[in-house]
Amino acid sequence: MRAWAESSVPSSASQLRISISGNGANLRPLLWMFLAILLTFLITRMVTRLIRSGSGSGAGLGNVKVAGIHIHHQVFGILILIGTGIVLISATPQGVGLDVAAAVFGVGVSLTLDEFALWLHLEDVYWANEGRKSVDAIFCVLVVTGALIGGADLLSGRVGTAAWWTSVCVLAIDLMLSVTCVLKGKIVTGVIGIVISIVALVGAIRLAKPGSWWAVHRYETRPRRAARAARRFDLHHQERWNRVRDIVAGSPSQKGPA
Repeated sequence: MRAWAESSVPSSASQLRISISGNGANLRPLLWMFLAILLTFLITRMVTRLIRSGSGSGAGLGNVKVAGIHIHHQVFGILILIGTGIVLISATPQGVGLDVAAAVFGVGVSLTLDEFALWLHLEDVYWANEGRKSVDAIFCVLVVTGALIGGADLLSGRVGTAAWWTSVCVLAIDLMLSVTCVLKGKIVTGVIGIVISIVALVGAIRLAKPGSWWAVHRYETRPRRAARAARRFDLHHQERWNRVRDIVAGSPSQKGPA
């Protein structure tokens, strides 16, 4: 199920080719999409932090408003995704055209997911504790995309062959482990585990987060396990992960775990 990418040293960036699972699939567009997502996220967070601090006004940076309505950057991201989707379906570009479309699509993905918490909660929580979920969403997309570039392959072999059925079985196990992670309150681990099996396995074996579906239904009659989970996922554990989020995305206006 997992195959390492084969690549040759290119003479220039435009000649980059990566094959996956030995089938000659060109992953260059995926590379452009990954870079576009990462760079757009970093630039967006830099701009929003400057606007928030007020230091961006000198450079002409500020919130976009139309008729007094604040237009969030996820709106532009959604429009970019729609436009790129129409181009990909109608024109089916190849070569450089596909690379450009992939990069533009990555920009749209990044702008949209950077406000994932907003469309999840249906309110502006960008600088609230809940806004940290947007960072988690971007992190998941980057890890999954990076794993695909690195050689992760969900299905391999020709359809109907033994290799294909083996990969289907492994994928089914991965999905079950990932669902277990989600039930244990480990959303990021569950998403990443779909393409990185060991992550899903470790997350499914380890303790569930207090308050998760698994903890509520499985630890009610197991006080010792519930106590271990509470110690494992205490406030200090959440604060450590929050510090990593805040270094990149900026700290929320209200302190406390999200």
